[in-house]
Amino acid sequence: MSALAVEGTYIWAGTTGGLVKIDKTSGASVFYNKSNSGLSYNGISSIAIDGSGNKWIGTGGGLTRFDGTNWTTYTTANSGLPDNSVRSIAIDGSGNKWIGTDGGGLARFDGTNWAVYTTSNSGLPNNFVHSIAIDGSGNKWIGTGGGGLARFDGTNWITYNTTNSGLPDNDVRSIAIDVSGNKWIGTVGGGLARFDGTNWTTYTTSNSGLPYNYVYSIAIDVSGNKWIGTWGGLARFDETNWTTYTTSNSGLPDNYVLSIAIDGSGNKWSGTYSGGLARFDGTNWITYTTSNSGLPDNSVRSIAIDGAGNKWIGTYYSGGLARFDGTNWVIYNTANSGLPDNDVNSIAIDGSGNKWIGTDGGLARFDGTNWITYTTSNSGLPDNMVFSIVIDGSGNKWIGTYGGLARFDGTNWTTYTTANSGLPNNGVYTIVIDGSGNKWIGTLGGGVAHYDGTNWTTYTASNFGLLYNLVYSIAIDVSGNKWIGTYSGLARFDGTNWTTYDTTNSGLPDNFVSSITIDGSGNKWIGTEGGLARFDGTNWTTYNISNSGLPDNFVSSIAIDGSGNKWIGTYSGGLAVYKEGGIVSVQEIQNSNTGMPMEFALKQNYPNPFNPVTVIQFEIPKASEVKITIYNILGERVKTLVSGYFPAGISSVRWDGTNEAGIRVSSGVYVYQMIAGNTVITRRMILIK
Repeated sequence: MSALAVEGTYIWAGTTGGLVKIDKTSGASVFYNKSNSGLSYNGISSIAIDGSGNKWIGTGGGLTRFDGTNWTTYTTANSGLPDNSVRSIAIDGSGNKWIGTDGGGLARFDGTNWAVYTTSNSGLPNNFVHSIAIDGSGNKWIGTGGGGLARFDGTNWITYNTTNSGLPDNDVRSIAIDVSGNKWIGTVGGGLARFDGTNWTTYTTSNSGLPYNYVYSIAIDVSGNKWIGTWGGLARFDETNWTTYTTSNSGLPDNYVLSIAIDGSGNKWSGTYSGGLARFDGTNWITYTTSNSGLPDNSVRSIAIDGAGNKWIGTYYSGGLARFDGTNWVIYNTANSGLPDNDVNSIAIDGSGNKWIGTDGGLARFDGTNWITYTTSNSGLPDNMVFSIVIDGSGNKWIGTYGGLARFDGTNWTTYTTANSGLPNNGVYTIVIDGSGNKWIGTLGGGVAHYDGTNWTTYTASNFGLLYNLVYSIAIDVSGNKWIGTYSGLARFDGTNWTTYDTTNSGLPDNFVSSITIDGSGNKWIGTEGGLARFDGTNWTTYNISNSGLPDNFVSSIAIDGSGNKWIGTYSGGLAVYKEGGIVSVQEIQNSNTGMPMEFALKQNYPNPFNPVTVIQFEIPKASEVKITIYNILGERVKTLVSGYFPAGISSVRWDGTNEAGIRVSSGVYVYQMIAGNTVITRRMILIK
């Protein structure tokens, strides 16, 4: 949550998924996005409210004005706005809007006319304008992304940077001005600076109570206390004493504090990266998240369709489970249901209509009213991270986890691991059952296992035609052929012979095959990191964001309903539906298709879990400094993968599982984090050996 503004009894919160209006008293919220309002873009980086109550909203797709009824959008195409990525907005005493953009410089808009200031026509030191503050004399203080701090009095420019002043870092993300006219300046890496017009004082983790040197937001209350949002928590500084609030000692829901606003009652509102919005009255904390308000989320990991045609959609990144009947949506998460975890990896529906839901926190059974949760502590489940579920003809549930395979008949559990069976690897990512009841099991490093109830047979890259031992998907056609998706391509196994397909000998768009579904005509629908492919046995057809309505090239799940519609879940673009000749009986599905990235994004690494190499893809809408760092589960830095300026577009980096010294690290869960622009994004990944 990168933007907050206070208006009377309301808080306006800008998120990556749209704009939220929250009643401070009741907590009731109204959510605006580009599908239900005039908002031009869902990723919001800044909000300012003028004297007439108009909301000025900076997005990755331009500047929007909302008067409570009408929406007006300004872009490079219809106004003097120099760049559509708007980072910061300030309004002066005359009502002029000062607009900082991500690469286009600074703009001034008086309601009719536009003036643009850049490095080529003014004293602006850098065209990436991240923060703006206006002092009592009307001077504009402008923080840039690499050029330092500028002061503009309407005629003259003065620039402050690390070489000519006490500014500790040239990347200035936040500025606040106190009643004495002191400028409080937050930087990325250099900590906090105080400038009284002559002298500079710098506060860092080494000489003060600042919890982290990355300062993203600053607000000053009526008592003169400075509230400072950092990458490591929230700090309060009265110019003598420091008080720090983190997830461990307060109700702060996340330590990455991107925005702060203080209302007329003195409540501090903190917008965090992944924990939602927090309200602190000095004693009590109230948190608003996707679980209890209209704050949005988006990522589809799994899809299942029940007998009534309802789509059950599992999302990742803490989005929970959704039910869509073609018109209405119902959301289930840990706050409003018995779902044990909001990261949903797999869904299966039994003959009685019960939904079996695999999450990162265990297995759940939902009959439409009641929830039952199974974990390692109350059942025979071998691990709480449930990747896959399949149900056999006798109603037994076969459950693939990070710790092995389980069979559950409704009463008894049987567990299969490398220690007590022929299972070649305990990471079971996918399971299918053939017409004879044999289980085909795709593992994370051990290849494919075939289990007939008594005997185990293992197929690997070293002893058969399997392309790679990391197996992410399996489907079986009507002829009994097994189609096996791996990290390095697709394999077809007829029980005797192997045929392999990759980007060099077929129309497969990418070698990482994450999902496979076969339609009634025998066509194979193959989801990859590079798009969706249709293979009829001879011809290949490829769908991606550039030639279709597919919202994201990373296709993580595919399901086909009774009308032949293909429901396609992507890692970061949401859900799409497609049918050759036209979609049948679907009231509402929304896609977006853009060429150049419109906002900062960090993709889930692929493959995941992995051994020994994985790829991390990131997207930036404008040339920016990007830093990607690997941390272990204790928060200790393992390796810095990326640190430098990148051009706009899509880039990727590989990690080979080594630390800074080149030594291979141990198996386990790791965190990777991208810092770019005003954005901080964190993801999890699993290294297996």
